[in-house]
Amino acid sequence: MMRLIVTTDSSTAGAVRLAGLANVVIVVECRLVFGPLPSAAEFNAFFAPRNTRSSVRHWLDEIPPWYLGRWEDVGRRGLIELLSESDSAEFWIGPRPNAQLLLLSLLDLCSHESAAISKLMIRHLDTAVRGAEPERLAELIPPAVKPTQDHLELARRAWRAYRAPTPRAWNDLLSTDLSLFPQLERGVIDLLDELPNVTSGLGATETRILELIAPGKVRPFHVFPGDQKPNERRVYDYWEVGAVLDGLARSPVPAIAGLKTGPFTLDLHEDARLFARYKRSLMSLTDFGAAVLAGEEDFWRRNPIRRWWGGTELTNERLWRWDRESRSLVAP
Repeated sequence: MMRLIVTTDSSTAGAVRLAGLANVVIVVECRLVFGPLPSAAEFNAFFAPRNTRSSVRHWLDEIPPWYLGRWEDVGRRGLIELLSESDSAEFWIGPRPNAQLLLLSLLDLCSHESAAISKLMIRHLDTAVRGAEPERLAELIPPAVKPTQDHLELARRAWRAYRAPTPRAWNDLLSTDLSLFPQLERGVIDLLDELPNVTSGLGATETRILELIAPGKVRPFHVFPGDQKPNERRVYDYWEVGAVLDGLARSPVPAIAGLKTGPFTLDLHEDARLFARYKRSLMSLTDFGAAVLAGEEDFWRRNPIRRWWGGTELTNERLWRWDRESRSLVAP
């Protein structure tokens, strides 16, 4: 019997594989919460059978071959083909927004393939299973849920809403019953919280970074999220938080002073001297940064913005905002 488990983070995949819960364990780590979304064509190519002549990223690119078990020729199949050919398949989905988006997109991808959907079950993980011993892992596994047509329709609607050119349809999800996906409502709100707010212009992660730097003489990795660290925001990953910190420190009118070297790229990490200097930085808020944190200044009235939130391109002329207190969207 060929059992397939698809997860959205490598730590969970490692724990599942160590516990021997599946013949094949696949991790899909496409990032959807930061930067422009893949086009429909790119997204389809990402999950299609691998084309060695294509330069488009592929879902198998970062999966160790030993995770694939007996499917040595897996590269000749796409994800849907693997789901269809398995005896049983499960999506193990964590609560973080990127994992929720991946669930929506995967269900949308599979929704027209009855052979794939007929094999599929979903497990909504309430907590991380990384590092869990096999016997402990069994206690953390939630019940499997069989996706119905209602699941597929809601997934299609939500994925379409996130890809839309404005956040309106995503915001409208808050007036919808989302209980079919128990962690989705939290994910909807967490992503809306990353839109520029109505006072300072900063999203929730940017605001939390400024709060942590406010006491002064703070090193960069103090503000990165992580286990037992004071930044509890979990929307962005390591590289994305580094880019957010760069934006606050290297804008024409910066909110942060003292960040040495950069930008936060692979080149920086590969230069031991420069990276050590980066980590030794002692950061503080500029006067402007303190005023932004207090809600007395708007960061984007003094700085240019051109970034993506889902399918929405945010610019100074087209700046959608979010009122966190009233949970309302403010159009440009």
